Amino acid sequence: MNSKTNFFLLLLLSLVLFPLYAFAAARVSGWRPISNVKDPHVVEIGEFAVSEYDKQIKFGLKFVAVVSGESQVVAGANYRLIVTVDGGLRVAEADASKKYEAIVWEKPWIKSMNLTFFKPFV
Repeated sequence: MNSKTNFFLLLLLSLVLFPLYAFAAARVSGWRPISNVKDPHVVEIGEFAVSEYDKQIKFGLKFVAVVSGESQVVAGANYRLIVTVDGGLRVAEADASKKYEAIVWEKPWIKSMNLTFFKPFV
């Protein structure tokens, strides 16, 4: 084969493989919607998030439900959930939100969860 043929084969191969690479990279690092927020594992993560946050602030927050969520594959998985809560001093205030955004980093192979973000959802 001559260099011109090699160039066109390399170009064709690049045009085929690059979109596949971009698709795979987006799947690994991008946020993807959680289709079933009532899945027991998703609910468990939501309960964990509210419980961990309440351990820090001691307001008596109680988990109600996961409203929506996304997951992201990292060294484990991140879960960004919108949860509703009941009880607590802040929730009782008229202007306080009953919805919170939580991000939990899970490493299931060592049965580890870490609450990395928890704020009222606006």
